[in-house]
Amino acid sequence: MYSKKNPKKPKRGAVKIKVSRYSLQLVFSYEGKRFYLSPGLRDTPYERKKAQDIAFELERDIDYGQFDPNNLEKYKVEPALTNADVDTAPSTPILDLSELWNRYQDTKKAGKSPATIRMYGWVANHLERCPYKQPIEAQAIFDWINANVPADSAKRVLMHLSACCKWARKLGTLDLNPFEGMASEVKVKKAGTEEDEVFPFTTEERDRIIAAFKSSRYYRHYASLVEFLFFTGCRPSEAIALRWKHINRAVITFEQAVIYDGQGLVLKDGLKTQKARRFPINAQLTTLIEAIKPEDCDPSALVFPSPKGKFIDWHNFTGRAWKNVLNSLADVAYRNPYQTRHTFCSLCREQNIPSIQISKWAGNSAQMIDRCYAKAVENVTVPDL
Repeated sequence: MYSKKNPKKPKRGAVKIKVSRYSLQLVFSYEGKRFYLSPGLRDTPYERKKAQDIAFELERDIDYGQFDPNNLEKYKVEPALTNADVDTAPSTPILDLSELWNRYQDTKKAGKSPATIRMYGWVANHLERCPYKQPIEAQAIFDWINANVPADSAKRVLMHLSACCKWARKLGTLDLNPFEGMASEVKVKKAGTEEDEVFPFTTEERDRIIAAFKSSRYYRHYASLVEFLFFTGCRPSEAIALRWKHINRAVITFEQAVIYDGQGLVLKDGLKTQKARRFPINAQLTTLIEAIKPEDCDPSALVFPSPKGKFIDWHNFTGRAWKNVLNSLADVAYRNPYQTRHTFCSLCREQNIPSIQISKWAGNSAQMIDRCYAKAVENVTVPDL
């Protein structure tokens, strides 16, 4: 299907046949746009011949100006069992993918968390929207998901479909897992996160921010939380989950975090990188803790509750309290509140605290502290060597 004179450069309208996860795919270009068409055929000798016929038809339509990119259905076929492909047809009945998924989730629901069960429904909704319904149309389903679902979500959907088909294959419902490895083909653009940005505050800026919260008419309730974040370098999710039973006279124990599960704020045991972490209480923290601790302290009460006594919604805090207070400080450049953690690590570095010690306090490796958290010390003089 390529010119013999120049095999590396396909002729105008040339259609290539490729195999993607047991299915055949037609690849071609038209008016500068790349097309990936799944005709609904498997990689068998009989169906490969049918794909070749469709490829010739495509080339002919392109050459004669009869190709309509908005009407690709004419190049797709309905899977059918004929005498020619009896040996290659699936040995077991093929279920509709939505029905297969429903059976799969019914067997997996027992003992699963509400968040996991909601995830099952989320996948089912995508399958309901997808116009392709059969496992044999895996490549077409992949193409549709890739085009209609954000990349990170598409990757998760395909991972779940692969797990479902792997389960079905073990039961004998499917002869193969057509979604195996497809998730790795989805390219997710790596975006920077709050944790990746390192732009710490100076000591003066830190103190001004704390003071601004304390004097704020609307947001003074959060002043102690902001001060605590600056003085411990803990993650916001860890501070929000903290209860008085986690604090004694000498040590704070971080062992839980508040996260958003897609429906609301929930408490989970363990931290991001470890099960628990102990943080020593210094004079600064002693003063803060004594100032906010109730006289009749309930050990199970939150140390930093919302004004209504619930978990603080970090997204809401960032968009309102933090943003408004920082904007009131005209000569302090705005940074996200995660910089309280970077500020703690950087100020520790300026005090010549070893990275391995900072990492123990912050809950990261020493290498991570050096690479991501601690700002390089700028006031160090190069020695005479």
